[in-house]
Amino acid sequence: MIGVAVRPSEREIATEFFELFKTPWEFYNPGKQYDVIISTLPDLDDNTARLIVVFAGNPIDWQGNIGVKSLTGHFIASDEGKRLPIYGSLVTFPGITQFLLQEETNQRPVAFAKRHGTTTVLRVGYNLFSEVNFLLTTGQPAVNAGIPTLDEHISYLRDWITRAGIPLVEIPPVPHSYNFISCLTHDIDHPALRNHLCDHTMFGFVYRALVGAFLDCCRGRRSLKDLGKNWHAAWQLPFVHLGIAPDRWAEFDRYLQMEEGHGATFFVIPRKNYPGRMNVGLAPKRRACRYDLDQVLPKLRRIISTGREVGVHGLDAWLDVGSGRKESESLSKRLGTTDHGVRMHWLFFDENSPAVLDQAGFGYDSTIGFRETIGYRAGTMQVYKPLGVKELMELPLHIMDTALFYPSYLNLTENEAQPLVRSLMNNAERIGGVLTINWHDRSIAPERLWGGFYLNLVYELKRRNAWLPNAARAVAWFRKRRAAVLNWTWSGTDSIRVQAQLNTADTLPGLRIRVFKPRAQSLPESISARKPLSFVENSFDRKALVDFRIS
Repeated sequence: MIGVAVRPSEREIATEFFELFKTPWEFYNPGKQYDVIISTLPDLDDNTARLIVVFAGNPIDWQGNIGVKSLTGHFIASDEGKRLPIYGSLVTFPGITQFLLQEETNQRPVAFAKRHGTTTVLRVGYNLFSEVNFLLTTGQPAVNAGIPTLDEHISYLRDWITRAGIPLVEIPPVPHSYNFISCLTHDIDHPALRNHLCDHTMFGFVYRALVGAFLDCCRGRRSLKDLGKNWHAAWQLPFVHLGIAPDRWAEFDRYLQMEEGHGATFFVIPRKNYPGRMNVGLAPKRRACRYDLDQVLPKLRRIISTGREVGVHGLDAWLDVGSGRKESESLSKRLGTTDHGVRMHWLFFDENSPAVLDQAGFGYDSTIGFRETIGYRAGTMQVYKPLGVKELMELPLHIMDTALFYPSYLNLTENEAQPLVRSLMNNAERIGGVLTINWHDRSIAPERLWGGFYLNLVYELKRRNAWLPNAARAVAWFRKRRAAVLNWTWSGTDSIRVQAQLNTADTLPGLRIRVFKPRAQSLPESISARKPLSFVENSFDRKALVDFRIS
């Protein structure tokens, strides 16, 4: 059992952290015996635990040999090569020669361990819960987008515990029978080209299909085949408006064939020709979409009939509760659906939005991501509960087509984009969680023609044994994991008994009990003395009582 000793102001974020790091824990109870104590308190007086981890971003040191430096966006390298951004205050220990973490720029130690009798005390020069709070509220900058920082914090803590000779019991964010989760989502912004007559969208289409595609072909960024498709689409444009030629943008339901056998979520705009509001005044006019729900209603009904999901692509829902309720009701009236998820158009969001969306009745949000790049804005692949809400869950967004390919963003070729996307899939296989992907409605049509890349992406997810549910079911699985209760006791010198219980009944994949074996006998041991990180596991879906050998 882990005892967590924190200030009252840190209790909420500590609770959320341990919903993501799903291991047995409780708030510290003086006089109770713990295997591990995690503390941010300067005056904790307890020498009974085998490991005490003291997180402090403030200059508290009884030996007088501490240096203090505040860093933003710098990196810390562990003794095993991983990199961890720290966004708050950072304390270094210049007098220490044996350490676990080192600040990259000045090479000063950031974490070290000392033995005090049977207790190991690990001093870490940042406040873990301040870091997690920053990630889940502000989010990390794009420069560090490729690092799943919050998930790495969990990884470090897991590693320190097992290196101190203590086994760790966990319910990982990995469904039984799968390697990770991936959500395929689609923002429906431009479901028909004929909706756009002599506006910026039409003129942008013509320029990119004719001039942009030609220049890309000359630079080797597009094939002659793609150039021909785009020129043909531009030539057909007058006939599209006359109703003679087919409207290639009006085929977003092709995704049903591309994703056959799997779930997906389609986010639709609730109001035609309305750009929505910003914090002050209206948003730019070009943010407005030129369709209403009635125009796409037959396709939305077909989508729902296949087990997929339709959510709200919100305009003002992020700003006030009344608008959020109206936007959700507009979908309910036409489709007869309830308990909608939401993703804000243009990813508009601020620090008050989670509470607003929660009060408006949305079950989940999937806005937190980067416009300009791909990666982990919240530092995690897990669905989490934003601070200050009752029910709302956040499904972070990780990969967006426009971020990869738009000239104003990463501006990658498909060959250049593949290793970046593959890197995020590798992290999902290593860490677990859910990799959320957004491919817009017209991205499989001229002039974008990103359908081939998307098909390969879906194929690779299936090859890696990802579970591909709609967003609502992915969020429901994480709620299920949060509801599980886990405890363990020693059942011998080299085995432990784990009890797990879950009072839910559903058709979702089951959970796993994972037991990490000790890597070493004490934290200060040399690298050569450490074992590789290893675990044993069992699946469960209601109750489990399992003995695990850890030797």
